[in-house]
Amino acid sequence: MLEGIEGGYTLGPDGKQTSIYDASMAYQDAGIPLVIFGGIEYGAGSSRDWAAKGTNLLGVKAVIAESFERIHRSNLIGMGVVPFEFTGGENRKSLGLKGDEVVTIEGLEGKIAPLSLVPCTIRYADGREKTIQIKSRIDTEVEIEYLENGGVLHYVLRNLAKS
Repeated sequence: MLEGIEGGYTLGPDGKQTSIYDASMAYQDAGIPLVIFGGIEYGAGSSRDWAAKGTNLLGVKAVIAESFERIHRSNLIGMGVVPFEFTGGENRKSLGLKGDEVVTIEGLEGKIAPLSLVPCTIRYADGREKTIQIKSRIDTEVEIEYLENGGVLHYVLRNLAKS
């Protein structure tokens, strides 16, 4: 999302260009959860399970993409990261995202239904706000349980502890 810059760089909480790792550590130190915006077939070609683990370790709580590679979507959930898809023809480009926005995703409290639509408010640096509907790609009731437990490993460990 940095104009003319490719590779592992982004904006840190101070608004300056830095490595993705350093930015994620600074955001985590500040207690700010992260959201990734992606394109079509997000996660395709990655070393799927490691890509989802890395996403989680970087402090990412949600990914909003145009679509997901099927296994990567499942792996994100297994790591406690919530996948969402844009709706209504919106995407990261049409929204004019630059990386300095504040994103608020609502509707995940209480009873979550698979594939539900939830509001996502984007507050731009200039103070403008836009609310869009995004589709939760939590596809099954079991996936809801995984996310409620912080991922599949925590889910399994909690169930073992109950035995």
